[in-house]
Amino acid sequence: MIHKIALVAAVVLPLWNIPLIMRIVKRKSSKDISLYWVFGVWVCLLIMFPAAVSSTDIVWRTFSIINLILFSCVVACSVLFYKSK
Repeated sequence: MIHKIALVAAVVLPLWNIPLIMRIVKRKSSKDISLYWVFGVWVCLLIMFPAAVSSTDIVWRTFSIINLILFSCVVACSVLFYKSK
């Protein structure tokens, strides 16, 4: 039962990126988000990804795949809607 709950959490947790993406698109600006932070998180996710996909732990694998996909959307939106000061 614990693994099923963890699997649900692994799917749901990255979904919190969707409101961030929607907010960036709605305002057509990502000025309140640091591009250093966005790329720092994204690079860390990329570095962890090979270990995740080679893992036998379905929760870790699922979380990493979904999180990398959705956070890549955050990166794309942040760069697309970035406005210099």
